[in-house]
Amino acid sequence: MSNLKTRIMYIESKSEGLNGPARIGRVTFSKSGRSVHYAGRTFLKVGGGFKYNHIAEDNGERFWISGPRKDGRDRLYPDSSVPVEIDEDVRDEYWRDIRGKA
Repeated sequence: MSNLKTRIMYIESKSEGLNGPARIGRVTFSKSGRSVHYAGRTFLKVGGGFKYNHIAEDNGERFWISGPRKDGRDRLYPDSSVPVEIDEDVRDEYWRDIRGKA
């Protein structure tokens, strides 16, 4: 997978409801772009999902995966009290390149 495109993305589980556990992390896209790989799992892109756009290949759980926003308001329902975790290996790059903070 070394030649495949990677990108920092927002990943939120929708299997437990509209505001699920969420994180910012680096994903790898398949050659076709129809699947995303993150943390040893594969997420398949789907159309027509209600509040989700990917499903986990291993168990069918629903996820919203998108590019992170510069303003940090990645959640569909931003008044959620559920924190968004940021993977340690992308933390500096996320704050510098996406959020514009030093």
